[in-house]
Amino acid sequence: MTKNAALHWATAGVRVNTVVPGFIGTRPLLERYGNTERHAAMLANTPMRLGRAAEVAAAVAYLGGPDSTYTTGTELHVDGGWCAR
Repeated sequence: MTKNAALHWATAGVRVNTVVPGFIGTRPLLERYGNTERHAAMLANTPMRLGRAAEVAAAVAYLGGPDSTYTTGTELHVDGGWCAR
């Protein structure tokens, strides 16, 4: 969908990108899943670690800022290597 929309809107100067976060160690996530089998699975399947909200925010800021004016149709995975597995 990202690539299709990016191609459709490119000539109008509209950039379309997607941020794809992995498991982010937010308070709600940790309160719900901390020290459970699901939490262990998140950690085991994420090569780096759980992410931080600021890391996702930085990706969004990049895509919304002037440094990405030639970027469209991109899926930016902020997932600690989840998709690289």
